[in-house]
Amino acid sequence: MFGYLFVFVKTENKRRLISNCLLFSSSVMLTVSLFDIIPSSYTYLAKVYLFIPSILIIAISGLFGALLIHVINTSFKSQNNLYKIGITSMLALIIHNIPEGIITFISTTNNTKLGIVLAFSIALHNIPEGITIAVPIYYSTKSKKKAFIYTFISSISEPLGALIAYFLIDKINNTYFFSFILSFTAGIMIYLSIFELLVEGIKYSKIKDIFISMLLGFLIIIFSVYII
Repeated sequence: MFGYLFVFVKTENKRRLISNCLLFSSSVMLTVSLFDIIPSSYTYLAKVYLFIPSILIIAISGLFGALLIHVINTSFKSQNNLYKIGITSMLALIIHNIPEGIITFISTTNNTKLGIVLAFSIALHNIPEGITIAVPIYYSTKSKKKAFIYTFISSISEPLGALIAYFLIDKINNTYFFSFILSFTAGIMIYLSIFELLVEGIKYSKIKDIFISMLLGFLIIIFSVYII
């Protein structure tokens, strides 16, 4: 929910702020997918399959995710592209957050220290994900209330994942379940980051802004995933 606070940022150049936030969010989603979600999916699959079958399963699952969000995008009836980006980002992050909540819960039950570190890392990279929803929704609807509600719906999906794990921990601790969901989510997020957030973000940005926004998103995720 900290990402929601960006709707209160005061600026004379709102178009530049929106573009920079979209580019930053694009970098965050892309980096999370390539350096966190896909490697995590491979880790699960590598316990059962060799390298090539694992990569094929990840690629096919990711393709299904990308196709799903493409269908949702093309059928989404809205004249406001920012609003569409906010809604589709919310849907993608809900799908992303539920398994994160499950994984954090299971990790904590096995190793409390690991669970705390994982929770902090995920919390850190969830802040820019909140920006991905809040900023487009606010500037497309001019409603702080809607931006808050949609961001909250996405953020509450993570503890919902933990709640699911609490009741079904014996049934969901499954290699195939996690690997498919993670790869599927990566496909959705890669599609959104490139074909929605990046495309919209570069429309009104200078080369310098594009470089800084993308680099900042990349560094924050690398810090939260690998350094912490």
